[in-house]
Amino acid sequence: NILFFLPDQQRHDWTGMNPDLPLRTPHIEALAARGTRFLHAVSPSPLCAPARACLASGKAYETCGVPGNNTNYPLDQPTYYQRLRDRGYRVAGVGKFDLHKDISDPRKLDWGLDGSRLLTEWGFTDGIDNEGKFDGSTSYRVNGQPRGPYMNLLHSRGLADAYVEEHARCRGKLQAYTTVVPDDAYCDNWLSENGLAILRDFPTDQPWHMVVNFTGPHNPMDVTPRMRSRWENVPFPLPYDNPHPDREGLLHTRQNYAAMIENIDRQIGRFLDLVAERGETERTVVIYASDHGEMLGDHGRWGKATWRHPSLAIPLLLAGPGILPGHVRVEPVSLHDLTAGILQWADADPLPDMDARSLLPACRGDASPVRRVVTSALHDWKMAFDGRWKLVRLDKEPLQLYDLDNDPWETENLARRFPRIVERLHTRVEQR
Repeated sequence: NILFFLPDQQRHDWTGMNPDLPLRTPHIEALAARGTRFLHAVSPSPLCAPARACLASGKAYETCGVPGNNTNYPLDQPTYYQRLRDRGYRVAGVGKFDLHKDISDPRKLDWGLDGSRLLTEWGFTDGIDNEGKFDGSTSYRVNGQPRGPYMNLLHSRGLADAYVEEHARCRGKLQAYTTVVPDDAYCDNWLSENGLAILRDFPTDQPWHMVVNFTGPHNPMDVTPRMRSRWENVPFPLPYDNPHPDREGLLHTRQNYAAMIENIDRQIGRFLDLVAERGETERTVVIYASDHGEMLGDHGRWGKATWRHPSLAIPLLLAGPGILPGHVRVEPVSLHDLTAGILQWADADPLPDMDARSLLPACRGDASPVRRVVTSALHDWKMAFDGRWKLVRLDKEPLQLYDLDNDPWETENLARRFPRIVERLHTRVEQR
């Protein structure tokens, strides 16, 4: 069995394993203690739809068929979900899939009120695909009615209009606020209930794969009163190089982001408890990652889509049978390398033109690195990273080289001082 937790927009350094942050994530930390953690994992493209297309196809950004959030996943391109289904797996997913993400016309956004649209085509046997935060509220506002299961829930509870209004006003609060939505209707809690219900019904004599696509910790940083209460008066580091005058707003934004991560950790614990109740812990691989990071105000920026490391780097850890406990890997890897590993675990055929490299040997202690250099790209930039040195090529701008060991905030361009490193990494950028 393979249980995959995929939060949306989580920074690589925001877990309880970071001693500089007052985060409590006991379930994530326990997974790391009994598994393998990759310290230098990055997204193949730090934007929702491309990143998830790379994961589904096992391909790098340039060949995944989804250049941005205005393009849906090509239905004629195979997915690893299909491969697992062909191998006899029950393949389930809940949450925000983002495989039909075209947001160019909100009138066309449609998940189906039961969240089943295109699940079979992608390769799932069970699941509920629900709206992301702004996708759902924008679609509801434009169409005047729910077009997906989460807004349908809020509409049935009389909460949809207030939820949409919160989103409309959130930018004036640095996107951090306490929502009127109660805990049981809060999206990450609700989608977890969906996943747990599906998992409870799975037969115990058939392998299964479940992807839990949390909507958090994506902006807006909306939390319930219970989630917010834990963070009142808790000091927290403010963003790097951000002169915004609303220091309290910056603090609340980061506190709420942390609260969402802690809430996700609670949901992870519930899934792990159910796996244990089913007697499947010893035969279930557990994966924790994210599609991309979040700037969180560092360098005065928010969100993702930039080459900077808070946007690019992701958490990545695996635990389960055959995986070394307490193991840490330092070579660079990509989110879509999980695709090759998942297929290898399932003894399934590889996908055509797959760029992914299996993480399984590394998780078992193989001394050979998964990759020596990893790449990422989006629109007008490309990046190559070897675990220390990071080369960035932007259209119509000089090359940029950063030493992340000594300059983690990427402030000093060393391209002129180290031409050989530039040449080595630029070769990889040109190959993509």
